[in-house]
Amino acid sequence: MSNTICAISTPYGSGGIAVVRVSGEQSIPIVGSLFHGRTDLREAKANTAHYGEITRGGEVLDEVVVTVFRAPHSFTGEDTVEISCHGSMYIQQELLRWLVDAGCRLAKAGEFTQRAFLNGKMDLAEAEAVADLIASQSKAEKDLALKQLKGSVSDEIAVLRDRLLRFTSLIELELDFADHEELEFADRTELKTLAEEIHCRLNGLTHSFQAGNAIKKGIAVALIGETNVGKSTLLNALVGEERAIVSDIAGTTRDTIEDTLVLDGILYRFIDTAGLRETEDEIERLGIARSRKAAEEAQIVIEIQGATQEPHQDPPRPSLQREGEGRGSYIHVVNKADLLPSMPPPSDDPEAPIYISAKNKDIAPLLARLKAIGSQLTATRNAATISNIRHYEALTRADEAIQRVQEGLAAGVSGEFLSMDLHDCLNALGEVTGQITSNEVLHSIFSHFCIGK
Repeated sequence: MSNTICAISTPYGSGGIAVVRVSGEQSIPIVGSLFHGRTDLREAKANTAHYGEITRGGEVLDEVVVTVFRAPHSFTGEDTVEISCHGSMYIQQELLRWLVDAGCRLAKAGEFTQRAFLNGKMDLAEAEAVADLIASQSKAEKDLALKQLKGSVSDEIAVLRDRLLRFTSLIELELDFADHEELEFADRTELKTLAEEIHCRLNGLTHSFQAGNAIKKGIAVALIGETNVGKSTLLNALVGEERAIVSDIAGTTRDTIEDTLVLDGILYRFIDTAGLRETEDEIERLGIARSRKAAEEAQIVIEIQGATQEPHQDPPRPSLQREGEGRGSYIHVVNKADLLPSMPPPSDDPEAPIYISAKNKDIAPLLARLKAIGSQLTATRNAATISNIRHYEALTRADEAIQRVQEGLAAGVSGEFLSMDLHDCLNALGEVTGQITSNEVLHSIFSHFCIGK
């Protein structure tokens, strides 16, 4: 099977321009056999672009611009050629077919980035950041992925592993001189200090996952309340389109409806839920059950009430969020404020109700509260912030291992047991950056990439 791969790197469909990427030892000769311009690609300098035509057997397929990258100074670390052609679907598919006929094979999902990882151009955490950067939907998500791509997480892991490796090697040196029990190469007091420092840094990284995950996946916001209080109208006002059906008939919303909005660079996922009431309708009851689940899992719960003539004497009923684990922030909203004889004055108390009119799109006070809570949920104290569940699980195991080291030092256990726990910590840290990994894990990670990346 050919080791030179090709794929369309631009989104599927017709457009002004499409980019076909070719990477591998034979990429320049293969593309050169089809390209005709002023320069012979086999003699082209690295990082240069060349105008010409793609031709075969006298047939001209398209006018193109070809960019040449030579190993190791390319994305994959291999000789790479990028062909910018016109975005016709026919031209794209024919160009791929011609390249395959000339000696390429079609790339697998994520194979270009996988080659970059295998060729040492980036570690596994940075490779995963590439996928996150491509999928980013907000400024905050883009900024976080870009920091991770530049090594914010990898650099932190590298520092911890290097310091641990030194102590691990000293303890193993002691084991080589087991006959001389009085020999102690690794200073236990210094190791205790290091273990405490590493525990603190790992604890900080794992705690950053809450903010990182909120940035990456968006902050889940559940709209809950009884029937006909204006939940669907509010969803439509928030996202700026008629996303949910609005009706005076109770029970119109039978299931959860989701849409997204970016506020101040942060993605919010709004979930319109079925109205809470007693009902004999089995389908509506299923929708209400899902509403309760959405409220339990949301990071922000907006509980909506309809306005009354005496709003201050009508306190909110206990919310679903307060009845549960209290995992998220709670906002009490009184909708249809345009029906009140007068608007209550705004309050600085975060527990006070917010009065809005979703029908008139008068929701500025609610947006301000959402922005304030969102900035708190996505605030990070560490220079490195993790957003990948695989990293979180590995770092959690690393922290558990270093805590065992601390316990072992306190109990005065032998170097053999300390060495085992130190290796467990090192291995878990190595899994984050790919220094220790399996082909199965690599396949799972890169199979979620797009074909041209």
